[in-house]
Amino acid sequence: MGGILFLEENMAQRQNYNAKMDLKKQQQVAAGLVSDRFPQVTGIVIQMTYYRKGSNPVLMLRTVNVFPTGYAYFNMDCMISGCTDGGFDLTPVIAEMVKKRQRLRKGTLVCSGKNADLASDHANIAYEVTIKFNNKKP
Repeated sequence: MGGILFLEENMAQRQNYNAKMDLKKQQQVAAGLVSDRFPQVTGIVIQMTYYRKGSNPVLMLRTVNVFPTGYAYFNMDCMISGCTDGGFDLTPVIAEMVKKRQRLRKGTLVCSGKNADLASDHANIAYEVTIKFNNKKP
């Protein structure tokens, strides 16, 4: 009997994961391509250090390379297990940088996710965004 329950839970988790991935794909498509949204951009590099509360605060180092053919979707997931609807939205940062033709920006963001078991500041990132522009003015 325990095996059946395990299989049902596993199937439910898989369906939930698939639904989340479908939603993320829809959000990426809705964001459009970098080449359409920011035609003057030839590349974006986002370097992030993920931090969590605790004695070993550095959770992960991550670099994301975004090309003109990629989606202009800059919402990075929270990596803390149990975080609901969390993440780090770099879209406003990147949009302002493009508008001002700013090539480099550093900053921090706190996870926007909620969970009764997690502190409101359970995770944050330090980011460095570098944008390469083509030589033509828009």
